[in-house]
Amino acid sequence: METEELLQKVRRIEMKARGLSNNIFAGEWHTAFKGRGMAFSEVREYQYGDDVRDIDWNVTARFDRPYVKVFEEERELTVILMVDVSGSLDFGSQQMTKRQMATEVAATLAFSAIENNDKIGVIFFSDHIEKFIPPKKGRKHILFIIRELLTFEPQSRHTDIGQAVEFMTNAIKKRCTAFVMSDFFDGKDFSQQLMIANRRHDVVALHIYDRRMQELPDVGLMKVCDAETGYEMYIDTGSKKMRRAHHEWWVNQQIRLNDMLTRAHVDCAHLRTDEDYVKGLMALFRMRR
Repeated sequence: METEELLQKVRRIEMKARGLSNNIFAGEWHTAFKGRGMAFSEVREYQYGDDVRDIDWNVTARFDRPYVKVFEEERELTVILMVDVSGSLDFGSQQMTKRQMATEVAATLAFSAIENNDKIGVIFFSDHIEKFIPPKKGRKHILFIIRELLTFEPQSRHTDIGQAVEFMTNAIKKRCTAFVMSDFFDGKDFSQQLMIANRRHDVVALHIYDRRMQELPDVGLMKVCDAETGYEMYIDTGSKKMRRAHHEWWVNQQIRLNDMLTRAHVDCAHLRTDEDYVKGLMALFRMRR
């Protein structure tokens, strides 16, 4: 990608993402994703109605009158974007590929985070950790992340979600909010890794998919290729039996995914590439109030 073209894409995504974070997600982010708890702010003299458990006995003894500790919500979050860069994310039959949608969603979440003075980091993963960008604040850092989302080329085209989640759990020491962005085409059971991660952190799944994975069009003989293995074959989409079998496979995949997320107590938003992902994110935010 030429430098000028890249800069234009970065700018276009920045404008859209910043607009969404400022105008639509402004109040929702704060209520949907909490800080790490209550942090000490100051001491002040005891007032009628104050909880006696908040009395600071050291200060009280020093001034010979009661003082209480005042706490406020510790708002600063660490946000980790876990972005699947395996081969299957390059597929797209509608307005955009799954990877393009993941890039826009990640940028929107990143700008929402910095509007709330939160840190943001990224983990690119396939069947291993492709790249880790440690959490930082600031617009310059966000623009670097967007450039990486647009241009990063993975070494592998396979997927291992469990390994990526385990890496995040061990790499991020303080509690964070982690968004796992993937189509979740992984034959392994990663519910245990999700469960362990969600006990220490706040893990959220963003399931990005294309409508043609849900149902095949009736266009006759079609050559298909597995983006992760390279295996090619012809299928007859004119066959109702073939289309029904594909849809049943999809339904079973969703049942399996939802079962794993439920067991791990992980919230999820399902985002389709030909639909407005803003609605899906807003529904997720409101669910978490």
